[in-house]
Amino acid sequence: MATDSPESSNEFATIHEIIRAARTNLTQGAWDYMAGASESETTLRRNRAAIDKLALKPRALRDIREIDASDTVLGMKLRIPVLLAPIGSLESFSPAEGAAASAKAAEAFDIIHMLSSRCSPGLEEVAAAANNNRIFQLYVRGDDKFEDDFARRAIEHGYNAFAVTIDTAVYSRRERDYANRFVKKWRVDISNDEQIWQAKYTWDNVKRFKDTHDIPLIMKGIATAEDAALCVEHGVDGIYISNHGGRQLDHGRGSMDVLPEVVAEAKGKATIIVDGGVLRGSDIVKAKALGADLVGIGRLQCASLAAGGMGAVVRALEILEQEIQISMGLSGATSWADLDPSCVTTSTTVAFPSVFSAHQMLSLNPNKY
Repeated sequence: MATDSPESSNEFATIHEIIRAARTNLTQGAWDYMAGASESETTLRRNRAAIDKLALKPRALRDIREIDASDTVLGMKLRIPVLLAPIGSLESFSPAEGAAASAKAAEAFDIIHMLSSRCSPGLEEVAAAANNNRIFQLYVRGDDKFEDDFARRAIEHGYNAFAVTIDTAVYSRRERDYANRFVKKWRVDISNDEQIWQAKYTWDNVKRFKDTHDIPLIMKGIATAEDAALCVEHGVDGIYISNHGGRQLDHGRGSMDVLPEVVAEAKGKATIIVDGGVLRGSDIVKAKALGADLVGIGRLQCASLAAGGMGAVVRALEILEQEIQISMGLSGATSWADLDPSCVTTSTTVAFPSVFSAHQMLSLNPNKY
């Protein structure tokens, strides 16, 4: 079991130190792009509240000397079941390397990086930068030929699966960005004619993709049992539960609230991925106990890149791994097979949820974070 002492020589001994460094390094516009969400930011807070209200049930007097937090998902052997979630404009947080830094961190730590189509550098360059487990994620900005071109290139460059984001049919109002007059590079380049392709993307397109391409297909942005059932009906390989970090539909449910109903609907017929407010190893353990196969981290990835590039991402993953092992061990589990929904119960939420409320040391100056 990996451990660190308080006297660790690492530059970052805790994740809250990583977040503080990111806040120092980022402009107000880039910080609010990462930390903010749509309109009232209610969905963002519900993401965290849905995690916080879950309690792990400790179990004692079990031999937990050997704890294995590794897993295999979609045929990929992973050190921990974590996905570096797809984020547009990662170059805002790592100007020198952009998404390549996340790919390198994924290789170094044996996890998965999902590359956003709205990120620099592009599909080919990121694949060349690292020999990592990789998935490509597409925002639909063109017709069938547009989608087919990306699918072909992803297959040719060793991407293990292909994801289509489906919760952006209408682009949301992200008021922090408006107030800062902050415009992401890719938003400058997009036209209304391009956005219409996302708006008219339907289950017929999903069927066409499955009939055309020989690569596992993931639908990202599922938030109901009803849409999970349609994923299964259409032979989708991965159901990615996400509300875009609270950045799309305001007043939606927290992802962890949605997870159990999607798991029940999927009945083991699709890989289940979830993200939304995940900042601790215990969050990952809760998600796995409730049936998730893979857990995505988004804002923590951005903050780590801003704090110290690829090395800080790896450091955050090390801390998450330690917290996972602690939570597993104190729950009496030595592998993921030992965890199931009986290991989790509901309890009271102990803090007002916010974007980084999982890291209590930041509460010393809550208005800054």
